[in-house]
Amino acid sequence: MSRRLFNRQQFLLLALLLTPTTLDTSLGRPSFAGGNHNHGGGGEEVLEAGEFSATPVLSIEGHGGFMTNLDGNPEHYAIDGLVGLEMEWGLENGGSIAIEAAIGPSLVWGEAEHFYGKVHADDHAEHDDEEHDEHEDDDHEDHDDHGEKDHDMHSDDDHDDHSDDDDDDHAGHETHSSHGSHNSDYKRTDVRGFLQVRYAPNDRLSLSVSWNPYYVTQDQGEDIKGLKNELGATAVWALGDGDVNFALGDRIEDLIDGVYLSLDHRQGWESDGTWMGNYTDPRIGVGFNIDKLNLTLNAGPRFYVPGSYSGLEQRTDFAGELGLTYPVASNTVVFAHWEPAYSSKGGSGWGKGWQHHVGTGVTFSF
Repeated sequence: MSRRLFNRQQFLLLALLLTPTTLDTSLGRPSFAGGNHNHGGGGEEVLEAGEFSATPVLSIEGHGGFMTNLDGNPEHYAIDGLVGLEMEWGLENGGSIAIEAAIGPSLVWGEAEHFYGKVHADDHAEHDDEEHDEHEDDDHEDHDDHGEKDHDMHSDDDHDDHSDDDDDDHAGHETHSSHGSHNSDYKRTDVRGFLQVRYAPNDRLSLSVSWNPYYVTQDQGEDIKGLKNELGATAVWALGDGDVNFALGDRIEDLIDGVYLSLDHRQGWESDGTWMGNYTDPRIGVGFNIDKLNLTLNAGPRFYVPGSYSGLEQRTDFAGELGLTYPVASNTVVFAHWEPAYSSKGGSGWGKGWQHHVGTGVTFSF
């Protein structure tokens, strides 16, 4: 019997590892998808044509984002508990059609996850300009109303007034600067979801579309109560048969059987309806097993188009991911992932440099 590169459990984690919700994209990283993503090394047998299966899934994941390219190096953390269901129908040639869905609470520390490249509000310059203009206008009016004979008295009063104004302005600036500070205190419980439809015509090619909704339950900081949305489309093409396991005698040259190519496109909207932009990730990856431990590594450019709200230009960033999964029982898989992203250009509210997203969790299938 021919072996299939992606089985049912493998596609669960494929949704996780190939949906680069890198750090603040995190809308795109469905936490429930923690199954046995395996670009090398066996697994469940493929469904025969006409067969159907339905698998309930429970996933618990803790994850964090570290935005070292932004002022203050903001961090955010969350614990997600998602309940999901995957329905799969077997097709000819080892193919299948699957529908995956999940929903559950997300406990938030810091701020809610958001679409990659979100520009944080920065009205400091506008604040300075407005106060400067108002202050200057008041000064001119005062000078016009008073004559030369009151100049000395006016100078004394004006000096005092200016001192008071400067103190007020300075206090205002300190208050404003606190807007840019970040803390990772517990904030609230949000709700996130995931819906994906996948079509695999054979054991080498997979095409999928997904919707990643995220509901912010209350206004807090820069988070706005409402529904965030992300839409995605992904294609994965395996170049080899995926059967790579170094514990079974495979060698380095056999890694070619675990190589795959992927293309992922994402569009995001903030909870107030603002279009955040889109990005396209062409990547090359490789997956292999060391006994039961599965490792997957992929990387490539990120062609990023920011929304008009940001005032930024298009740019080419870099993104990658390292994922690990290990089945501790027939229906339990632990997983971990690290998603680095490098921004090639900075701007107002955005900076050149690295962002990181890390997570680990466990998935139970029933």
